Amino acid sequence: MAKKGKGTAGSLESIKDLSTQNVWGNDAYQIAKLWEKEREGDEFSKWEDKILNTLRLAFEVVHYNPDNDKEENMYGQKGSDWVQLESTMLPGQRIAIREKHITKLSDLSMQNIKFVSAATLLELINNNFGGGWDAVPNDLKMIIESAFDISTSQLPTSRIHAPGGSMERKLKAGFEVLEIPKGTWTEAIFARKKQEVDESQFIAEDNTFDDDDLILEDDNMDSDQDNTDDDLMDENDDTYYSQYAREAADNEELDEDMGDGMHISTGEDDDL
Repeated sequence: MAKKGKGTAGSLESIKDLSTQNVWGNDAYQIAKLWEKEREGDEFSKWEDKILNTLRLAFEVVHYNPDNDKEENMYGQKGSDWVQLESTMLPGQRIAIREKHITKLSDLSMQNIKFVSAATLLELINNNFGGGWDAVPNDLKMIIESAFDISTSQLPTSRIHAPGGSMERKLKAGFEVLEIPKGTWTEAIFARKKQEVDESQFIAEDNTFDDDDLILEDDNMDSDQDNTDDDLMDENDDTYYSQYAREAADNEELDEDMGDGMHISTGEDDDL
């Protein structure tokens, strides 16, 4: 049975497990806790740059001087949305991180789309110049549809909320809806988060086999092949010798026919 991989988003066991695939969905305080746990290690300084570069995908990262009152007030105050880390490469410097907010469609990626709610997604689409679903670039549509079920409908505004219509059915099915007026018509964009498949529920098929089974199967195949070959030889025996024998018999019959009907000229008979 497959097991959930180490270091998935929200369940990091080590700060060194951080990657482009799992950096989204982690809390800044959780990152700080793991950082502090491993910071005293002998080789942590070699990992610091790599970890920070990965964090920059989902977090704002700044280095600051805690002795500078202005910087300390901006990044070091408790209760702010910045979380502090101690740097091992730059003594006397601190690092502040805070989660990035997805504020526009172009912020979406294959790594962060699954951490966006349907309501947030529709808000991003609505803020995209109000152009509706058709105004979303194809590459972003592919990202969105990897995590959401999307459907659209355009109807006269007077009919969009008709009882028993598509709007009512979609809402009952758990979709969020965005309505975009377009003159006397309204475009409705429906979005619903796809259910994630838990790979741990899948059981791998047992494709193993015993050597004895393989040998028996090969023996049966050889036997069947031999029987088939014998049948083919009986039904269609076109070997060289059998063909030669038939040709010889045919030639003898031809010679007899020619002997009975052939007239040889001697010259004398011709005069008669």
